[in-house]
Amino acid sequence: MNKDYIVESQRLGFRRWKESDKIPFAAMNADPEVMKYFPNVLTREESDALIDRFEKHFDEKGYGIWAVERKEDQAFIGFIGLLEVGFDVDFKGATEIGWRLDRSFWKNGYAAEGAEACLKYAFEVLKKNEVYSFTAVLNEPSEAVMRRIGMEKVKEFDHPKIAVESPLRRHVLYRSSLSKETLLQSLQ
Repeated sequence: MNKDYIVESQRLGFRRWKESDKIPFAAMNADPEVMKYFPNVLTREESDALIDRFEKHFDEKGYGIWAVERKEDQAFIGFIGLLEVGFDVDFKGATEIGWRLDRSFWKNGYAAEGAEACLKYAFEVLKKNEVYSFTAVLNEPSEAVMRRIGMEKVKEFDHPKIAVESPLRRHVLYRSSLSKETLLQSLQ
């Protein structure tokens, strides 16, 4: 195991952010195809600020959105991780799992593999009882990942931080929770 990795899956290593991640992360966030289901592409400054936000979350909560690299060659592929939902919705304060990968790493199963590793970490290490994920209803690829990792659809909702007239405002909400049997086993 690489000493920098906090979480690992078969092919991926999850670590805190490094200065060297900023350029490839900014390029990824400036790609209109990667950002297709977000209101805007990000500038370099916005991308750097996002890393700062992720790092602050780590410092405050002890977990967060990890920079993810492919273990075979340490290539930065994007992010996968966990955040506390901070905007005004009925699940505010819950733990969210999210991912964003550079387009050159799509269609390799990395999002599902990484998300499964993060769910395991959330349940086994952080002792969370449930984890949510959400995306614009138009984002069928991310919704497919949610289903692939065993999450169940809870509902649709209007994202309060997205403009009313935006086609991205309507979101799907998925949840993964520990079963009663798993919860009882973890208490023994």
